Amino acid sequence: MDNLGNGRVQFLLRQISSLLIYQSVLSTEVGNAFIELLQSIHFTNVDARGCLEAYGKYFQFLANQNKNWEEYLITRILADDNPFSKLAQHSTFAELPPALIAAVQHDLQILQNLYECSSAVLSEWVQTAAHLPISPIVWYTEYNDIGNSETSLLINHLQELANWGDAVEDLANYYQNFGTGVFTAYSALRWHEGKFIGINYPDRVSLKQLVGYESQRDILVKNTEFLLSGHVALHILLYGSRGSGKSSLVKALLNHYTNQKLRLLEVSKSELQDLPEIMEKLHLLPHKFIVFVDDLSFEEDDDAFKALKVVLEGSITARPQNVVVYATSNRRHLIREFFGDRPKLKDKDEIQAWDTMQEKLSFSDRFGLTLTFEPADQDKYLHIVQHLAKQAKINMEPEELIANALQWATRHNGRSGRTARQFIDFLTASLATQPKFAFAEKFDELKSNYN
Repeated sequence: MDNLGNGRVQFLLRQISSLLIYQSVLSTEVGNAFIELLQSIHFTNVDARGCLEAYGKYFQFLANQNKNWEEYLITRILADDNPFSKLAQHSTFAELPPALIAAVQHDLQILQNLYECSSAVLSEWVQTAAHLPISPIVWYTEYNDIGNSETSLLINHLQELANWGDAVEDLANYYQNFGTGVFTAYSALRWHEGKFIGINYPDRVSLKQLVGYESQRDILVKNTEFLLSGHVALHILLYGSRGSGKSSLVKALLNHYTNQKLRLLEVSKSELQDLPEIMEKLHLLPHKFIVFVDDLSFEEDDDAFKALKVVLEGSITARPQNVVVYATSNRRHLIREFFGDRPKLKDKDEIQAWDTMQEKLSFSDRFGLTLTFEPADQDKYLHIVQHLAKQAKINMEPEELIANALQWATRHNGRSGRTARQFIDFLTASLATQPKFAFAEKFDELKSNYN
């Protein structure tokens, strides 16, 4: 490799080492492979084969991401969780320390140099360093316009700027509006072992798919809009029979309001003791959060009960207005009660035992609202079936559809929204795979095969 090219590689490696704020941008498989490739090109006289292996690893990691190097680098900058991006989320640009702004300007100029070191440039350097007759294949894919319009505008702005250091204020405004890290990359997350974990494939159920409980849906939607508008929203308990669509309704809210910075955070019962810590982490973020607790119930002296009680009732820490708790349960009284719990006249263990029992029974009252989902009667069940059949474009006589739906409910899980969905899914697949099949005549046979 000529001295000019080797000098450029040395320059880039020195610049990478001098990053002050954005070091973690390159702390990924792709970033590490990029650095290793530069190092292998620089020391190629020692081992040319190592240079080719490093290029192959770099190529493969980009292919796994299905992104070009330039696109990958910018999206990492926009999602980076660092002192500047954290402080910018809840401070004006004028309030940011001058030294921090200067450090960011310094780093952005370095990152711009790395951006200009495209895969095509690296391929040419590898060809020269390894003395190849032709340059290695360059990874390239068409740019995918991802995220919201503001993200696309900022990406285009950076690509057109002669000096990325001039984009510090634009970047600060972006962080303030959209946040960073996992909350930028994912709309659905779960809390697990002290970390926020992004969910790659959230349930895509939509509000228009859910029928039969319109009044409950409208209340939940209105409360969620209070949250999104910055007003105080109420914590809500969705209580009712199994299969009535309580969980689906909460998940459908995310799909309906994702573009309004809504995030759905699932917290399992086993992790509820971390709820005060979770609230502390969320309260300064620019997003709006639904903390979703599914199938809620407690045992006596449960630490999760105490943690949730603190969040619902409040503590010395102010309640974050960007967070609301939506919990579902099949039990109206969330804490299990046994006959032995009921105080008797001879009890001497606790003078105010009735008060203790009432605290258990009234825990659900600590939610601002309780929405009740009653079991579906036959009319409601058939209404749901007909609605789903219309959405699935099932071509079947109404009488035949109703007869089969009732037979399914009798022999399956009873009348509910879940049963209706299972019936329609099964019917859709059956008609698609055997469109001329006499479904009514072979219903029992198909059902037995399905089970």
